[in-house]
Amino acid sequence: MYQNYNTMETALTLQLDFTIPNDHEARLISRFVDSIPSEFLLEETSHTGRPAFHPAMLLKMCLFAYSRTTFSGRKMERMNEESIPMKWLTGDTSVSYKTINNFRSSEHASKLIKYAFILFTTLLSDNGLIHEDALYIDGTKIQADANIYSFTWKKAIERYEAKLNANVSELYDELIQAKVNLALSEETLKTSEGIEEIIVSLDKELVAVEAAITEEKVIPKGGSEQKRRRRILKKHRNKCEKDFLPRKQRYEEANATFEGRNSFSKTDTDATFMCMKEDPMKNRELKPGYNLQVASSNQFVIAYDIFSNPTDTRTFIPFLESIQTLDLFKYIVADAGYGSEENYEAVMDTFQKVPLIPYGMYHKENSNAYRSNPKHRANWDYDEIEDAYTDLDDVRFSFSHYSTQNDKNGFRRQFKVYKADVEQLDETRKQLAKTPKGAQRQTAVNYNWEYFKQHAKENLESDRGKATYAQRKVDVETVFGRMKGVFGMRRTHVRGKQAVHNDIGIILMSMNLTKLALEARIKVDAFYKKSVKNKNRNETIRILIISLRFFYLRLVFSQPLFN
Repeated sequence: MYQNYNTMETALTLQLDFTIPNDHEARLISRFVDSIPSEFLLEETSHTGRPAFHPAMLLKMCLFAYSRTTFSGRKMERMNEESIPMKWLTGDTSVSYKTINNFRSSEHASKLIKYAFILFTTLLSDNGLIHEDALYIDGTKIQADANIYSFTWKKAIERYEAKLNANVSELYDELIQAKVNLALSEETLKTSEGIEEIIVSLDKELVAVEAAITEEKVIPKGGSEQKRRRRILKKHRNKCEKDFLPRKQRYEEANATFEGRNSFSKTDTDATFMCMKEDPMKNRELKPGYNLQVASSNQFVIAYDIFSNPTDTRTFIPFLESIQTLDLFKYIVADAGYGSEENYEAVMDTFQKVPLIPYGMYHKENSNAYRSNPKHRANWDYDEIEDAYTDLDDVRFSFSHYSTQNDKNGFRRQFKVYKADVEQLDETRKQLAKTPKGAQRQTAVNYNWEYFKQHAKENLESDRGKATYAQRKVDVETVFGRMKGVFGMRRTHVRGKQAVHNDIGIILMSMNLTKLALEARIKVDAFYKKSVKNKNRNETIRILIISLRFFYLRLVFSQPLFN
């Protein structure tokens, strides 16, 4: 159940101060959110208690506040009390900052933002605003809302846990020698459950010792042996309960939090320590943050996602899989940080797209120094009939065997290994065919990688490829510049991966809407000014252009964006 919600546009307006211009961004934001279907906009709520605020109103509030570089929930609440466009969007409804913060961190907001990007991409495609069927992809680091000194490192946890396991094993051996009833495997001792079993066994042994002490009627000479045993057992039990067990539980919790990462922040456990380019001291200090991946076209954000992995190479395929409007594009454009065999294979074979992505050695291989270097296999002669290479020193390499390598992510690479022949043309070449340690030289060739490299070269060196790839810096880099420089989004304002995902999604969508509104005003105003300044134009044409100007503004800002 929801409260009744209507904008001031559909209600009887008695307060004239709530009127906003027809080309105001708030109107475009309102029409865009209202275009979201009800089955996505609304969710099942309780039918008892106070009705919930309408999600459309809350989403409009967040989008407009972010477009005005207002990111605090308390400031949004104050903005709703003082700003006329915000009052117009909310229908002069009082909203608490807690409601705003809960909404923008919720799972429902995440679904709305995801669907909003699909709608916006459809709008761009229908109006021909997608740039040359090319999707530009790049990444940047966003600092998390976390303490920069609240780090937890995986190597430190592994080192301290190994020492703890050694101490627990040593204690276990002592208890066995002390005839404590224990039977634990080595794997169980390395867990918190094993330490808890040791504590339970010590409790049972202490009960038996207390009973033996009670039965002693005369204290033997030299003191009671049972009391000495009790003192030692209590010492071991306190060590396990107050030291070993809490530390082991902390280490296990940290290992579960890492999830393949090398670090995390205690303030925001989803944030990973990364190297930030915006470090004012320029010493490349590690700070907690997220790896933001953005796909843009014509400087509009088509899709985005955040990752805890600081490298762009491993985020490329999961990011492409998350883009539901990928079928609208033919070219995938990215920088050399994404150029790998796995990524090329995914773009060409899985997604059936044309990659305009240079690999790491692309520019270096085109230099004269590289082409004249005898150490590089690309400069050697290859005999296809005999399947053999000959380097610039006339040392012959014949095929030896196949080799397979698996990287840490599970990707398999196939190699053909060529080994220098034992028999060469002369003694000099026999010596050149050996390594400094006396073994025969060899080289490995990954023909699958060579095929993708050649394909990437052909695409990048074509006329269409050069023009499209040159647009990459202008397109996607501008998005980061606007987000950080104009909108002031240099760090997140919430904590947790889902909340951060929503936070970044709201700022990117508000950037899209403000850019669309600004371009609409600029283009129609340019036509209007040109018609006024051109004295040779017919007055009828000038009036027609003015009429089209207001018709276009009404179409963009006052009519539904989707039927």
